[in-house]
Amino acid sequence: MRKKRVLLLSEGFGSGHTQAAYALAVGLKQLCPSVSARVIELGKFLNPVIGPWIVSAYRKTVSSQPKMVGLMYRSNYKKPTNRFTQLALHRMFYTQTSQVIAQLKPDLIICTHPVPNTVVARLKRLGLDMPLYTLITDYDAHGSWVSQEVNQYLVSTQQVKQRLVDKGVDPERVNVTGIPVHPNFWKHTNREEVRRQFELRDMPTALVMGGGWGILYEDSALSYMTKWRESTQLIFCVGSNEKMKEKMLADPMFQHPNIRIMGFTREVSKLMDAADLLVTKPGGMTCTEGMSKALPMLFYEPIPGQEEENCEYFINNGFGEMLDSNDTVDRWFKLIHDAERSSRFRELLLKKRDEQYDAMKCPNAVLQLMQ
Repeated sequence: MRKKRVLLLSEGFGSGHTQAAYALAVGLKQLCPSVSARVIELGKFLNPVIGPWIVSAYRKTVSSQPKMVGLMYRSNYKKPTNRFTQLALHRMFYTQTSQVIAQLKPDLIICTHPVPNTVVARLKRLGLDMPLYTLITDYDAHGSWVSQEVNQYLVSTQQVKQRLVDKGVDPERVNVTGIPVHPNFWKHTNREEVRRQFELRDMPTALVMGGGWGILYEDSALSYMTKWRESTQLIFCVGSNEKMKEKMLADPMFQHPNIRIMGFTREVSKLMDAADLLVTKPGGMTCTEGMSKALPMLFYEPIPGQEEENCEYFINNGFGEMLDSNDTVDRWFKLIHDAERSSRFRELLLKKRDEQYDAMKCPNAVLQLMQ
């Protein structure tokens, strides 16, 4: 009997969509080794030249004109992708999708981005006979995710489920699973052991994440954190932005034994175990990873739209606060220097996490749906 095959389709517009796909793929394999799971960024796979160019253009737009991105998000918030746009997407960029599916012969398709979700939904209307699951990777439900052809939605919270229902989705088709994180985040590594591995000092530590694209540095509050460098260890992760890494390494403000500048790393889980505080852009994946580690979080510069919704969810549920002033930095850094208060707060976050999130729930739900 052949293995069950799961095809996970994503896009590179922000790293969280693809991270969620890989996290779910690895989680499925860990829980059920007989499952074969493959992740593809569909646009890049089908259009290896123009695909990355489009992602790069989107990245520049997000960096330079975030208000416009937010306006576009809100203007189409309640609307599913219209038929003309679906046809245009398919004709211009995704004409070979059906051939890819036919070649790989999956038993199930899971989409972690609205664009491949729209493309596969159209193929289903044209006769593709295959279950389609949609994993929403934020704490909001934009109309572009919605399609009648989706068999099951996998969503982060009950609130997101209600937003889909308000958009006309049958509640029976929505499964509250939480956003999946890589199995590395399912467990904790001993803090002292991790700090020795990375040659970190045994002192209060803040981990600063710039997202997969590494957009940070210009923020004044982040620069202000360096004023704490004599008593606080600062780990800056700038993702794939090598130019930003070089710029920070050359800046005297960041040249200190208690400051580490890191580029892309696959060791984020361990770095979170080494940290007392997470400072991050509120991407759905990074915030969920922080929650899985019960880390207090400070959020900066949310992209208007889904990141604002992510931010609101975690603030309202007591996992963090918006980083909107130097006073906020001082208040939270003082907290992590108070061992007793910090420990009590982490215990509270552990309780909240266990009430609201189970890291294995999403892959388990997919396996149950496949039976």
